[in-house]
Amino acid sequence: MPTEFEMRRKNEAFAARARDGKPTQNKTRAERAQKRSPVGLGLLAILGFVVVGGTLFELVRIIFLR
Repeated sequence: MPTEFEMRRKNEAFAARARDGKPTQNKTRAERAQKRSPVGLGLLAILGFVVVGGTLFELVRIIFLR
């Protein structure tokens, strides 16, 4: 049986977590999936490269290759 000191320490830790708003149980798979982006990081990087790279090439063409 835990001592009074151990019980008090565990109760204080639980109360601190409850005050901080941290969940006492793990999130479900559905809750974790809601926060994920539907577009992967790799696809986002490729899209950014195409858009930004195309813009830079057009600016170089306009400025230097009139």
